[in-house]
Amino acid sequence: MPDTLGAVTIHAPAAASVPDAPGFFLSFEGGDGVGKSTQLHLLAQWLHDALGREVVTTREPGGTALGVELRNAVLHGEDVDPRTEALLYATDRAHHVHTVVRPALERGAVVLTDRYLDSSVAYQSGGRELSAEEVENLSLWATGGLRPQLTVLLDLDPDVGRGRLTGAPDRLERAGDDFHTRTRLAFLDRARTAEADGRQPWFVVDASGPVDEIQTAIRARVAAALGLVT
Repeated sequence: MPDTLGAVTIHAPAAASVPDAPGFFLSFEGGDGVGKSTQLHLLAQWLHDALGREVVTTREPGGTALGVELRNAVLHGEDVDPRTEALLYATDRAHHVHTVVRPALERGAVVLTDRYLDSSVAYQSGGRELSAEEVENLSLWATGGLRPQLTVLLDLDPDVGRGRLTGAPDRLERAGDDFHTRTRLAFLDRARTAEADGRQPWFVVDASGPVDEIQTAIRARVAAALGLVT
């Protein structure tokens, strides 16, 4: 059974786990309503069953107790300027990596996060029109240079994604059509250029299809990255 600690869920390793297996860090990215949480948790259960290893699922912002406070501030608090917003996300990310992500990777766990630094680059530089280089360098400094070993981008028309949302919208969800269009384009541009210059591998998935078909495609790509036989 998984253990849930706030926004972090730990699927405990099975008795037949491989003690010397290296950790693996994967991020899910995309706009609002694309299905990141659903696909992440489906993948986590599959990886736990397939590998017999510890799988940690988490999110940004909000993967720690401090992160929950920062999440409430940045998404539900008063409006702030773009630089303040970027700094709040970087603060959450620094603490998240130090207290959750790196310790889990050092234990040999597979860590799956719902958003990471590429969301900051897409939202703060693409959406808010800050410098992409400044936003990225801020996150890399905050995390000691930690990048995912694979990033899964769930791509979807922003109008379709926001149509899936329920409940009161947060600050980012209220940002308007132009903001969300720029953010989507920033994600796609990030995926195109990141692999080309060797920063990190990406897997772009059309998120408009059935949940099970999307999950099948993601599992195949992750299995290849981990050297598993599907």
